[in-house]
Amino acid sequence: MTSPVTASTSLRLSAIAQARRTALQDRAALPPGWIAPWIERSWQRCIGLGLQPQEAVTFDVISHLQMRQTTEANQRLVATAKPVLERLGRAIVNTRYFAILTNADGIVVDVGGAVDRSDRRADSITRIGTDLSERKVGTTAIGAVLNDLQPVWLHRGEHFFSDTSHYSCAGAPLFGPTGACVGMLDLTGIDAVERPELKHLVTQSAQKIENALLLAQTHKLMLRLNWPGNALGSETDGILCLDADGWITGANQIARQMVPNLASAGQPGVHVSSVFGMAYELLFDAVHRPDATLEIPLWTGLRLQALPLASSLEAWSVDAGQRPRSAESVPLKEIEVSLIRKAVEQARGNVAQAARALGISRATVYRKLGNTK
Repeated sequence: MTSPVTASTSLRLSAIAQARRTALQDRAALPPGWIAPWIERSWQRCIGLGLQPQEAVTFDVISHLQMRQTTEANQRLVATAKPVLERLGRAIVNTRYFAILTNADGIVVDVGGAVDRSDRRADSITRIGTDLSERKVGTTAIGAVLNDLQPVWLHRGEHFFSDTSHYSCAGAPLFGPTGACVGMLDLTGIDAVERPELKHLVTQSAQKIENALLLAQTHKLMLRLNWPGNALGSETDGILCLDADGWITGANQIARQMVPNLASAGQPGVHVSSVFGMAYELLFDAVHRPDATLEIPLWTGLRLQALPLASSLEAWSVDAGQRPRSAESVPLKEIEVSLIRKAVEQARGNVAQAARALGISRATVYRKLGNTK
């Protein structure tokens, strides 16, 4: 007797195969609901590029010159994403999926998780410098995300080429502090069980990378934002960063959804007083209060709650994943340990390098972190 799971899997693959025959062989329009609209759009782009579903796919690595330029241009992205990729690898360790980080052109710049290098299908797509853009390898989570700028999930035959029908993948875009797409994060499995819930995991992980990229920019004040009634300190917070004069130096995507008229890439800067109906100095003053949380009006008439944080508290509040507190209520030891831990992460675990950056001895680093266990 066929199990419900097996029957469901068989029906799913049959539906995908029928959609492929209709759209890619017969070149006919698909009835609504047969396949996700973004997949059909990607298939049509591939056809427009002159690609054929039965062509052999080659996973090409970019030239040495391009590799050097790509490595230099994506140093911050790779360094910032490294801790997230490591945690992500632990989350997916028993699923036969692995993580791929690309730049905005679909070039692989880093990987995470357990990659079976003996499997050519895994090894060929996880080499640093491999071009996984849509124009090269057709419909994948990578190409679709970079074109539609939204999280996606696709399974087996939803890929354009027959050669890539072994893969299942989830992907989410990565946006930099100015709102421009700087790359994408992908989770891929080979002949693996379909796991659409990975779209949530990859989206959440991408948000962590975006927030870390934002806070790596030079700024004086961070604002955590949320709607009244929602607790501040969670991953649903919008984040704005300001310089000493109140100019917005960057924002995460959640803040861009909450606050209108923020500058995007290539546009002139925006002062915080042009989006909040209050003097920006009040935000800086609030940092020194026992309860720094403010309710602030937008010029649209809506109101947000905001928690201003000085840079010395950011690592604790963002990396620890807990509700932030004002400077008076966070013990100095917690701040100190958080900064040391962040320095070690930025040094990719090199304690000597982290100690030099902090101006302390290696023994002090080990002692401070050891006392937290």
